[in-house]
Amino acid sequence: MERTPFWNIMFYFAVFLIVVIAVYPFYYAVITSFETGTALFTPNFLPESFSLDNYRNVLGQRSFILSLVNSVFIAGVTVCFALLLAVTASYALARVRFRGRGLLLMTILGVSMFPQIAVLSGLYELVNILGLYNKPYALILSYTIFTLPFTVWVLTTFMRDLPVEIEEAAIVDGATPWVIITKVFLPLLWPALVTTGLLAFIGAWNEFLFALTFTISESQRTVPVAIALLSGASQQEIPWGSIMAASVIVTVPLIILVLIFQRKIVAGLTAGGVKG
Repeated sequence: MERTPFWNIMFYFAVFLIVVIAVYPFYYAVITSFETGTALFTPNFLPESFSLDNYRNVLGQRSFILSLVNSVFIAGVTVCFALLLAVTASYALARVRFRGRGLLLMTILGVSMFPQIAVLSGLYELVNILGLYNKPYALILSYTIFTLPFTVWVLTTFMRDLPVEIEEAAIVDGATPWVIITKVFLPLLWPALVTTGLLAFIGAWNEFLFALTFTISESQRTVPVAIALLSGASQQEIPWGSIMAASVIVTVPLIILVLIFQRKIVAGLTAGGVKG
């Protein structure tokens, strides 16, 4: 049934309204990061003043730069470990037939349903036993544990959709399982790897609870904790401008990654959606 001009107008108006509601908080954070003084607390659509003081204050803090480096290192290593383990596990779950495979896959999915706070105390004890407290490896371990269920589940779904004939031809040519994974399947899994890897990176980049619990010194903190602990000249003064500037700085790398890999992300999200 063809829509009338009235319903077309209403549809586009609804889309416009949803976009404005979703985007405005981020837009407000950006314009606020360029304002100082009382202009910070005046709601507006355009900045009343333009200043880079907030960015200078944030980037002038050595602890914040260290936090950025820590976040890049921790999130990057987490993604590498998660994808390495997920690719090998998904191959076994998707291609190797063994008893209890379905139950194991459901168990992996069930692990991801536990909230972080539910396992925080047990994970804290594990980190202490391993001597990883206040070290980046504590966060890498905890982030990998929480990232693996998602990456394994998604990559297993993609692995199942790959043609069996490709694997059979590789086996006939004498390829080992490791060669099949690295030389045959990995090139075909790039969209899925980029999608899951980017989501894992974003999760590790933005995580706050474990980063706050497992680190205590400024040199080991990640950016979410560094932003939360930004303080003014007095206990009552909260530097909202610096907080907004730091939030924008932290968001920029994620936007760049999404723009670079957007085609792979779309391909990864839509792969397997059309059969035939």
